[in-house]
Amino acid sequence: MPAPDDNKLLLAKHTRREFRERMQAGELKVCIIPVAATEQHLEHLAMEHDYRSVMHVATEVARRTQPYTLVAPSMNIGISEHHMRHIGTMTAMPGSWLGVLFDTIRSMHHAGFENILVLNGHGGNVAPCNGIWGQFQQRLEINLQFHPYWDFLPKEVAEANLKTKSWPGHAQEFETAFALHAFPENVRHDAMQDQEDKEPLEATAEAGAAMIEAIVANIATHVQGMADGTNVWEIPEFHP
Repeated sequence: MPAPDDNKLLLAKHTRREFRERMQAGELKVCIIPVAATEQHLEHLAMEHDYRSVMHVATEVARRTQPYTLVAPSMNIGISEHHMRHIGTMTAMPGSWLGVLFDTIRSMHHAGFENILVLNGHGGNVAPCNGIWGQFQQRLEINLQFHPYWDFLPKEVAEANLKTKSWPGHAQEFETAFALHAFPENVRHDAMQDQEDKEPLEATAEAGAAMIEAIVANIATHVQGMADGTNVWEIPEFHP
């Protein structure tokens, strides 16, 4: 559960009056919409890992960029058809998922946001979003951006902290290190020992802390640029 001081970071914790007054005062500049998944993460990580990690990053970024950043509720089901052989995984078809995402973005634009960052925590969402993003921008004509959070991890930081030198991976060293630092209760150490895939055993909480710090710092700088107008994605032009 978020701490009481986090209430101003999360849209869902506002009353309608609180949100309206902040928006009308011109205080809120950037909305982060986290998107992720609920799916298998080998035998040792909880299935909430993707959305828990992206919400962790988004909330930390909002904390550092107060008072002008707000985090919308996470889309915690993603495009995960490739994991459905592992029961418990949840998935949406790309068309329906993108429809809900567009409606979420449109709602935040209707509320008054001209700068919206869709922050992604699941690899299966990347290709569908990249394929349609230009159309979303054309329709809304706002500073609408899509980025996986791991794109903000500098190569030198990753390589200094990952023994495998590989990231982001799926439930491998990077994601396991993230969980060990941010929510260690989601890591099953006995399962790491007895599952076939041994790469997660390379992960450490210390590495997770260093990489999360770099990611959050870089996204906070990115969001600052969105708020002050120096970081704008140009709307693509389409020619017949």
